[in-house]
Amino acid sequence: MPDATLHKQRQATHRDGAESPGEDGDIIAACVQGDRDGQRAIYKQHSSSVYRLMFRLVGRDNAEDLTQQVFLRLFCSIGKFSGRSSFSTWLYRLATNEALQFLRRERRRPMGVICCEPVDGRRTGQLDMEDAELMDWAVSQLATDDRTVFVLKEMHGLSYHEIALVVDIAEGTVASRLNRARRALLELLRPVVDH
Repeated sequence: MPDATLHKQRQATHRDGAESPGEDGDIIAACVQGDRDGQRAIYKQHSSSVYRLMFRLVGRDNAEDLTQQVFLRLFCSIGKFSGRSSFSTWLYRLATNEALQFLRRERRRPMGVICCEPVDGRRTGQLDMEDAELMDWAVSQLATDDRTVFVLKEMHGLSYHEIALVVDIAEGTVASRLNRARRALLELLRPVVDH
């Protein structure tokens, strides 16, 4: 089990800028030591964003179970977090991998329309509900790789660099998948918009 040396290394990582100062540092150290309060704090701080990611990648029916699975994996492997990226980027990578593995196992895309913002039901955009439902349907029709990049960029606000780390691809590939996703969305939505 990691000791105080690891905690000091992580604090040095904070000073080097790989992870912003104060971002989860003490909580992560507590989790590495198996502290339940630290685990609850990590879950409380990050579960909503992981759930929203799962909701959009695998659909409503599987989002909750996969969110729980992500946190089980997180708490089993948190000692492997090296601090080379931010904790949230590392967590998004765990979550994205879990979603992609699920989709490969199921060999299907999530079905159905997302009719509201996940978790608390509040909307955050300026689109009316019908437009939001249409957009969510169109996103669910994208190829898995393109949908993943689009959701991470447009719905979770990750940078190209962060997405490249999460999905383990080159930044240029992120850009090409994002462009392909946007073109596909335009094609899917054009008949409705032009109508």
